[in-house]
Amino acid sequence: MPTSRADVATEHARRYLQQLCKHWAHKFPVEFDPTHGTIDLSLGRTVMDADATALHIVVSTEEAGSIERLESVVADHIKRFAFREELTFDWKPAPTA
Repeated sequence: MPTSRADVATEHARRYLQQLCKHWAHKFPVEFDPTHGTIDLSLGRTVMDADATALHIVVSTEEAGSIERLESVVADHIKRFAFREELTFDWKPAPTA
């Protein structure tokens, strides 16, 4: 299962985690609290963890060709919530379990 991760530096990680989860909760299975969230999108799964300095995101998909699309969809949505700051998403392949 193709998996990638990004650690996005921001002091507002908890806010963005909750905003993204609430945004998609009407359409996809979502579970979240202030520091951890999972979203099961049609493209694949997104898992986020927030701390005081960063939002840690892991995306995974069943289809190898969909990982870049999933990365883009997640990053684009978070960037919309974070319009007051410039966020950097440096996606890297993540080891699979």
